[in-house]
Amino acid sequence: MLVANRATDDGDGVPAESDDIGGRLRLVRQRRRLTLRQIAAAAEISEGHLSQIERGRGAPSIAVLRRIAGALNLTIADLFDETADAAPRVLRAADRPALAFGVLGRKFRLTPAPHRQMDVFVGEFEPGGSTGDEPYAHGDAEEFLLCLRGQARLELGDRAHGLSAGDSIVYRSSVPHRVVETGGRPATILWAMTPPTY
Repeated sequence: MLVANRATDDGDGVPAESDDIGGRLRLVRQRRRLTLRQIAAAAEISEGHLSQIERGRGAPSIAVLRRIAGALNLTIADLFDETADAAPRVLRAADRPALAFGVLGRKFRLTPAPHRQMDVFVGEFEPGGSTGDEPYAHGDAEEFLLCLRGQARLELGDRAHGLSAGDSIVYRSSVPHRVVETGGRPATILWAMTPPTY
């Protein structure tokens, strides 16, 4: 849902510097092949207001800036980091963002933020675990899957692919897919997608 004129009617109303920030927002959005409409809808602002922010002609409140950054999977701090593209950034194993997902599974992001043109995740599944009861799709990115340990089945559209350690496959993230552990032992799966669609 698009909501117009939300820039100053919620949050703390503190303006943020938008000249450099807007350019960074536009750069990240374009690298991820996302439209103004998609990000504006996710951030609950109008498409026109987002365009103004990206061109440095609008000063968003902190609340609005936080929503835009969230829609791009960034933090506000990422937007102010002028060294973000200057050098490689190390993401330590202990600092990897983690989430429980699916059934008997955990997923970790391996790519440091921000300005990613690719996202890499590793998933760990207990015996009988899966990404969920139903296949899911997200965006229309090129997605690479590698079975690092154990055995799994990738359900992709109306086909199923058995995978053992070392096996890999590439597909479109727009095709409904689901991963299921099939060997009765813990399995580890690596995903890489470009552009990011989470």
